[in-house]
Amino acid sequence: MEKFEFEVAENEDAIRLDKFLTEKFAAIKPEINRTKIQHLIEMNMILDEKEKAVKSPAQKTKIGQKFFITTLDPKPSHLTAREIPFEIIFEDDDLLVINKPAGLTVHPGAGNQDDTLVNALLFTHQNKLSLVSGEFRPGIVHRLDKDTSGLMLVAKNDFTHQILSQKLKDREIKRTYLAFIYGQIKPAKGVINKNIVRSRMNRLKMSVSRTLGRDAITNYETKEVLHDGFASLLECRLQSGRTHQIRVHLESIKHSLIGDYLYNSAKKMLPKTFSEEAKNFIENFPRQALHSYKISFTHPRSEQEISFEIDLPEDLKQLKNFLKNG
Repeated sequence: MEKFEFEVAENEDAIRLDKFLTEKFAAIKPEINRTKIQHLIEMNMILDEKEKAVKSPAQKTKIGQKFFITTLDPKPSHLTAREIPFEIIFEDDDLLVINKPAGLTVHPGAGNQDDTLVNALLFTHQNKLSLVSGEFRPGIVHRLDKDTSGLMLVAKNDFTHQILSQKLKDREIKRTYLAFIYGQIKPAKGVINKNIVRSRMNRLKMSVSRTLGRDAITNYETKEVLHDGFASLLECRLQSGRTHQIRVHLESIKHSLIGDYLYNSAKKMLPKTFSEEAKNFIENFPRQALHSYKISFTHPRSEQEISFEIDLPEDLKQLKNFLKNG
């Protein structure tokens, strides 16, 4: 544990507290960045001269004001490195672009501490991941649901993580998905703009709301209509990144994802022309048919525009074949 004291000089009047402290720490302990200062404020570890906890990183400084900061020594990670297969699409000194397989949870949580993407990353990149998101989410810039496959960004240092996180907030990272849905959407191309809030009926689910929750925007375009409109292949691009966003938005317009048993528990009547093999495959498809297939962003260090695209995984290729040919 370390303690620091800073006093606001005449030329430091009326600036945001987190900016003031970031500049102070830059000279003596640069690893304490703006994000970590905001975390310290949340933990009531920054006090003013009256020994009261600072409540907001946005409060403005005053000449002569003093602040007292206590920092904790980083805890050693108790997570286990595990050899769990995943594909690296791209890697440099700053970041990874990976292909997460379906069925793999991104980070440890209640009931699963060992079999996650984080455990896999610790096996391949121990001590080479950013810690901005904490010891249980090293390198994790954004998430995919356990049963969603596809592209994810992983940061290898705090510099990269902070910039990518800001780009996500500013909606400058373009994430595009392929989704297999029931039915044929009309119009074939459009925008779903509905707030998303946690469901009051089922805490595992999210729901749309006119007034509550956070804004969420999904652009969609029909790429292929399958078996006379029984199903469709959509391309969905996120303008925001809310929990279960594509799943919730599609369910809200009555075109739920195939295999999404959380948001669509009702059995669908399959066309009589489908073979028994096709019916069995579709009815028992084990996960939501959603795949993050494309991601585009400006590289934090080179500032070059880069884009990555991958094909459908084998299970979704099989699903498409059965939906198309019966």
